[in-house]
Amino acid sequence: MAMHRAVATSLVIIALKSFSGFYKYVDVLAAQNLSFDWSVLGLVTALGVAGSFAGNRLGTRVPQAALQRGFAYFLVVMGIYILSRSLPTALGYS
Repeated sequence: MAMHRAVATSLVIIALKSFSGFYKYVDVLAAQNLSFDWSVLGLVTALGVAGSFAGNRLGTRVPQAALQRGFAYFLVVMGIYILSRSLPTALGYS
């Protein structure tokens, strides 16, 4: 799979999961008569857009093989992190 397609697919999945979690969070806040701080969402959105532009510039300057290798390392590190956080609970150690 081309790097461009892999990144796009990953971003679509992340966006769908994020929207689902955000919707549930707003629903829980409303049930507790609390409100969401929209300024935080604005800040995170602005930083995300800036990061997207920076990533696009970096992606056009770095060879595809290096991007793929870096993305693979990132996925391995994230997998280890997620396992280290969830495995103890799943095994009943916390």
